[in-house]
Parts: sequence; structure tokens; C-alpha cells
Amino acid sequence: RLRSAGRVVKSVMVGLMRAAVITGTAWLSKGIEIGAAKRKVSRALRAIVQAHSLDEAANLIGQRKGVGPALVGAAAGELRASWNGADKASVKERIGSHLDRIEHAAARDINKGTGILATIGATAPFVGLFGTVWGIMNSFIGISEAQTTNLAIVAPGIAEALLATAFGLVAAIPAVIFYNQLARSIGGYKAIVGDGGAAVARLASRELDKAGRVELRAAAE
Repeated sequence: RLRSAGRVVKSVMVGLMRAAVITGTAWLSKGIEIGAAKRKVSRALRAIVQAHSLDEAANLIGQRKGVGPALVGAAAGELRASWNGADKASVKERIGSHLDRIEHAAARDINKGTGILATIGATAPFVGLFGTVWGIMNSFIGISEAQTTNLAIVAPGIAEALLATAFGLVAAIPAVIFYNQLARSIGGYKAIVGDGGAAVARLASRELDKAGRVELRAAAE
């Protein structure tokens, strides 16, 4: 009976109900976002794997924004900037640094919004327990004021107090389940991005090798 609950207990239960709604909303919106991101980066990865050069990969991807174009563009830009006979190992190192930064940025961006689920999952049981303790304390105060031990007087307050703990569990359990599910999906996304970075690095390495062979051929002639 929420209507007869004390103000503190009532506020706790209302807050936990809102947390449960936030949990469902965050899980749905973030799940849709991760799914779309995985499909987009998977298409880019297939294009990169099929390509024989960075320019061809950029054309096959057909996207102006996203992790895939960023990886290819960073590698191509570093190759253009270093196309002056620089040491190939140094060029590969700089390309790897660019790719690592893009991969870390993609992981950071995709993780945004999941922290609220972890927070609700970790704190909701304790918030509900606080409401329970507060409600039981008020019930014992009621016993003292009424100067009676009649269970009928304190039973409603105790029941409402225990209900706060139940609300805390209702908010926390889905939050933990949804957070773990999203964490697995994000892990899959990170793996695809990592594969894309490795594929781009291989393309860049091939182009450096081709350039080296051309230089050797020109020197021999």
C-alpha cells in the first residue's frame, strides 16, 4: 500500500521505479546503437579485406564517416605524409599509433551510456534496504508512541518497509543482466574494430613494400 507509506519510504520506492524505467530505456537505446554500429563496421571490414590498396578500400567502403573510413584515412594520410624515403619501420609505427588511437576512441564512444546500468545495479539494493530500515524504524517508533505491541498497528508499516527492498531488487537485477549483455555486445564490436585496424595495417604494409620494390627497380635501372 504505497499511499500509506511514510514520505521517505515512498520517495525511495518512487525513485527505484524510475530507476527501473531508466534501465529499460538505456538498454533498448544502447542495444539499438551497438547493433547499428556493429553492422556498419562489419561492412567496412569486409570492404577492407577485399581491397588491394588503401584507396580501393576507401572506395569500397563508400562511407564518409565512421570507424572504417577513419582507419583507412589515417593510414593513407600517414603514408602520404611519409612518402619521402622514410624508414618503413618508423612509418608502420606511426600508422599503428594512429590506428590504436582510433580504436580506443571508438571503444570509449560505444561505452558511453552503459555506466548508468552499472550504477543502478550496484546501488539499487542498498537504496531499497535504506527504505526498509527507515520504515521499520518508524514502525518501532509507532509502537513506542502507541504504547502497545498490537501487531495490527505496526504490520502495515513493516510490510511497506519490506516492499522497498523488493523494489530495490526489481531495479537492480535487470540492470545487472542488461549491463552484462551490453558488455558482451560491446566486446564483439571492439573485436571487429580491432580486426579492421589490423586489416588496414596490412594494406599499408603492402603499399610500403610495393614502394620499396619500385625504388629498388628504379635504382637498378
